[in-house]
Amino acid sequence: MGGVSRRLNLAALTDDELQRLVGPERAVSLLPELSLARLDRRALPGPLVSETLAPQPLEDRAWGATPEQSRAIASLHADLLAAGAAPLGTYYLPGVSEVRHLRAYRLEPDSTAGLRWSETPETADTGWPFVQVLTWLRDRASGFACVLTSSARQPYAPALSEEIDMHLHPDCPVPDLLAAHRAHVLRHGRGQKLQADADWTRPWQAMHALNVAAWDRRGLLLPE
Repeated sequence: MGGVSRRLNLAALTDDELQRLVGPERAVSLLPELSLARLDRRALPGPLVSETLAPQPLEDRAWGATPEQSRAIASLHADLLAAGAAPLGTYYLPGVSEVRHLRAYRLEPDSTAGLRWSETPETADTGWPFVQVLTWLRDRASGFACVLTSSARQPYAPALSEEIDMHLHPDCPVPDLLAAHRAHVLRHGRGQKLQADADWTRPWQAMHALNVAAWDRRGLLLPE
């Protein structure tokens, strides 16, 4: 991981966030320790959260932990290309979520997309491939900084920053997802145009910074 890393305080998560983060079985096994930590008002250290994204480039290959997952990845990739997305490489993205494989794309004129999956999923749902689309807004008159639209099956955990207009459309086909994302953006006005030579990680890093700040305000991150 790049930058400073801090641990997530599992005792400060809601029960739903904990289940989505570690899975139902592990959440149940943590209940006794979690209950004591909450009763004593002490932290229960969890995964590391880096203040800076550190995507690690990967050589492209046939991805997928199962044949079904491989077909889903290939299909989503083909759909993104058909929609005019420009591929920007495949990366391993350390982070809180176990969905750490990312194929990045640029969507002109103002959006960036990511195809996410896990090569070592704990459950079928957590590792199943999904697409997320991100657009930063020209102004924050609506109270939001950016719009994120995702076809993930599970809500994000911990919950994302209140400055992110988040829309979840589980298993939504790529064309419909992109149309929905465009409609969500238009409700706020216009998105910021992407610069062709800009680092593709900038929009994602900026969103990550919003989340880290929000988690810090909630007391989800332990002191350095």
